[in-house]
Amino acid sequence: MATTAPTGSPLSQPSLTHPPPPRKVTTVKALSELPGLSSIPSIYTFPKQTYHEPVSDTKEPIPTIDFSLLTSSHPGQRSKTIRELGKACRNWGFFMVTKHGVPERMMKAIIEVCREFFELPEEEKRGIGGKHVLDPIRFGTSFNESVDEILCWRDYVKIFQHPEFHSPKKSPSFREIALEYSKRVRLVAREIIRGISESLGLEKDYIDETLNLENGLQLIAANLYPPCPRPELAMGLPPHSDHGLLTLLIQNQIGGLQVQHKGKWVNIDPIPNSFLANIGDHIEILSNGKYKSVLHRAVVNNRDERISIAVPHGPALDAIVSPASKLVENVGNPPAYGAMKYKEYLELQQGTMLNGKSCLERIRNGD
Repeated sequence: MATTAPTGSPLSQPSLTHPPPPRKVTTVKALSELPGLSSIPSIYTFPKQTYHEPVSDTKEPIPTIDFSLLTSSHPGQRSKTIRELGKACRNWGFFMVTKHGVPERMMKAIIEVCREFFELPEEEKRGIGGKHVLDPIRFGTSFNESVDEILCWRDYVKIFQHPEFHSPKKSPSFREIALEYSKRVRLVAREIIRGISESLGLEKDYIDETLNLENGLQLIAANLYPPCPRPELAMGLPPHSDHGLLTLLIQNQIGGLQVQHKGKWVNIDPIPNSFLANIGDHIEILSNGKYKSVLHRAVVNNRDERISIAVPHGPALDAIVSPASKLVENVGNPPAYGAMKYKEYLELQQGTMLNGKSCLERIRNGD
């Protein structure tokens, strides 16, 4: 039978094996605005040999997909564009999307309302949402500040847009702008996913119907990368791939995104008024590895604030994702990945540190 130690006795003192109290983490925005800041806390310093490989000077252009041709009523133009889309997915995993029909004013407006959100007092932002990956509104810093051993030089807000629309009350203008923006972007994403489906030799609506994209998860993930006094030591986001099927990203005029291509890091400078698109882990799973999600990272600078707005599109949360049967049947190509519910994959990723494609590797068959 356990005994209760009197107050003040040695038995009542905390054991040395108890975990330390949770560290208090401020936002990077608040940290960057400290007067006279000339260095960064060690918790933001990444191992140089791991994360700061030199950037390639390749002049090979990132592929560009003309969305108006992808949706063309002219069969020849559309077929040619689908072939180009398939090549972009195979060779890069990233591509620009032009002539997509989303007005430039709308793209600028969503960046501006996200900027306004980040300008709110820290206590107001901290109070808006939960911490679980399936909470519809989350604000935080780093990637997952509760498990990250080294913190990223980044604040974020993630807001579910579909199948249910959510909006932070602290930013009244956000609702109207985000509602229209997310609808327009979702139409673009679903059409690109139909093109990807055809490029794999599947039916046009195979991915859409198999993974229930009518109820697919769409969220706005707004990222703030404040100026950093020691950018050579910090990372905005370390190398990672995205969950889901397709992410469409825009940013203010400040660069910082780098993509791994042919084993080297490449700076990406988007075409004005375009989307930067990348395929996610669940396209890699569904294609049985024919198309691979690609590592990318965000670097920071010591002069300018960068804002990026990523809109990931995924299957329905309860959809089970596995390699398409047509891509593994009768071709001597056994399934390379196990089947997993999309919701469970999100929880798996959120429960670990952001580390390359480690989450996807955990469901690879034979490992």
